[in-house]
Amino acid sequence: MPKISLKGMNLPTSPIRKLSKHAEEAKAKGIEVIHLNIGQPDIQTPTKALDAIKSFDQKVLAYGPSEGSLAYRQKMCSYYAKHNIEIQPEDILVTTGASEAIIMTLDCITNEGDELIIPEPFYANYDTFAAACGVKVIPVSSTIDTHFSLPSIDEIEGKINDKTRAIFICNPNNPTGYVYTHKELNDLADLVKKHDLFLIVDEVYREFVYDGAIHHSVLTIPGLEEHAILVDSMSKRYSMCGARIGCLVSKNKAVMEAALKFAQSRLSPPTLGLHASEAAMDEPLRYLQEVTATYLDRRNTLVQALQQVPGITVSKPRGAFYCLVQLPVEDTDEFAKWLLSSYNHNGKTVMVAPASGFYGDRHLGKSLIRIAFVLDKQKLKESALILEGALHAYPHTLTSKLSQ
Repeated sequence: MPKISLKGMNLPTSPIRKLSKHAEEAKAKGIEVIHLNIGQPDIQTPTKALDAIKSFDQKVLAYGPSEGSLAYRQKMCSYYAKHNIEIQPEDILVTTGASEAIIMTLDCITNEGDELIIPEPFYANYDTFAAACGVKVIPVSSTIDTHFSLPSIDEIEGKINDKTRAIFICNPNNPTGYVYTHKELNDLADLVKKHDLFLIVDEVYREFVYDGAIHHSVLTIPGLEEHAILVDSMSKRYSMCGARIGCLVSKNKAVMEAALKFAQSRLSPPTLGLHASEAAMDEPLRYLQEVTATYLDRRNTLVQALQQVPGITVSKPRGAFYCLVQLPVEDTDEFAKWLLSSYNHNGKTVMVAPASGFYGDRHLGKSLIRIAFVLDKQKLKESALILEGALHAYPHTLTSKLSQ
C-alpha cells in the first residue's frame, strides 16, 4: 500500500474541530449542541457585502491579480491610516484568509529545520502551519495567574539560537484574549532588532478590545520596518469567515517580493470573496462599534456566569472573543468528549475546545478549555449552567475543588 508522508501523519489534530464526530453523533440522537468551540460569529455580515454578492454582474467569475485588486488594497491603506498605520498598496498582498498569509510568511522567511518562538497558549493552527512548512515551534509559557501576559524578555531571549527566524504573537490573543501592552511590543521590537529576527503579529481581532485597553499595531513601531510582518483578515472583523480574504502586510520589500512568487503560484485570491470584502469596507464605522459593544456585553455575561460555578477559574479577556477557563478536571480532552457522548441537560449539551491543543507541551493545558463567546447571551448563560451540571455529574471531577 502506498505510504503518506511523515509530515502528513505527524500534523497535529485541530483541538477546535477534532470532536466534530462526537458532536454530529449527539445531534443524531436529537441533542442540541451549543458550539462554544469555534470562533464563528453569529453577527450578521454587513449588508453591503451581501448585496455586493447578490448584485455581482460579471459574466465570467475570473481570476484577479495575484496580489489582490489595486482598488481593494487602496481601501485597506485608508483603513490602516485610521489606525495610524501608514502603508502603500505595494506593502499589501491579499491572501486566502489569514491562514494563507501565515503559511506564505513562513515559506518566505524560513527553511526546513528553522525555529519560530511563540508565547503559549497559542492558536492551534500556528503549530500546524509551522509543521507543514518544516518549522519547529519553540513555545514560551504564559500563565492564567498573570492573565497570560507576555513571558519575560529574558525567558524569550533564552530560546533564541542560530535556527530562530522569528517571534510570533497574536494581538489581541487567540485563545487568551490578552492585549499586549505598548511596552511589551517595544520590548519585543528591541529583541528582534538585536538578534536580526522577524516579528510576526496576527492582528485579526484588532477592533475587539475592552475595558480601556488599546491595541498597538506592530506596524506603528518606529525602526521596525525591515522586521515587522502583519497578518490580517476580514473573517472576524466583518463576520465573513467564509469569504476567505486576508492579507500579509510588510514594508520589507524582499519579503513582499518572495510572497508574490508564492501568490502567483496559487494564481489569485477568491474573486467573489474579495468583491464582497471591498464592499464591506464601505460599511459605516458604527457597524464595528456595535459589534465590539455586543462582544463586550457577551464577555461580561459569560464571565459573570462562569464565576458563579464552583471549582471554575476564568481568565477575563480584554480583547478578541475567547476566554480560557480552568476546570476541576485532570483531562479536559476526555471531559469535552464526555460532554458530547454521555451528558445532556434538558436535551442540550455544549461543545468546547480542550486547551491542550493550544500548547506546545500538551500537558500544560490539560485542565483548561477555550470558550468562544460568539453566541447570544441566553446561550452563554445556558452553557454555564450546563457546564455546572456536567461537572457535578462527571465521574472524574475533582470534587474537592467544587467546594472551594
